[in-house]
Amino acid sequence: MEPKVTPFLMFEGQAEEAMNFYVSVFSPAEILRVTRYGPNESGTEGSVMQAAFSVKGQTILCIDSSVHHAFTFTPAISLFVDCESEEEIDETFAKLSEGGAVLMPLAAYPFAKKSAWVQDRFGVSWQLSLN
Repeated sequence: MEPKVTPFLMFEGQAEEAMNFYVSVFSPAEILRVTRYGPNESGTEGSVMQAAFSVKGQTILCIDSSVHHAFTFTPAISLFVDCESEEEIDETFAKLSEGGAVLMPLAAYPFAKKSAWVQDRFGVSWQLSLN
């Protein structure tokens, strides 16, 4: 059965860069499809009209908005990732936090062997957990 709820990320000109970054950070991960704005369409020609990529089996949609908005991502919603090893959580944390912000340091907590919460350089929030 296909999931009925899919995360959807709206960027302003950084969708492709972000998607390529996420696919390089996680495994398994892949770009599933990219539809671009063409000439004389509402978005910047060549930018992402809509794309889909997967991270650890979860499909995520993204776009480059053709309209400037007075808002961006907020840590009030995040993508939660179960990591399979200490090496994976350490590497993922390092890559996602580079150029971003650490919202909760990578450490042992009562609820997880190791956990962290980061906002990456694109403003998307990620919770990483190793149980």
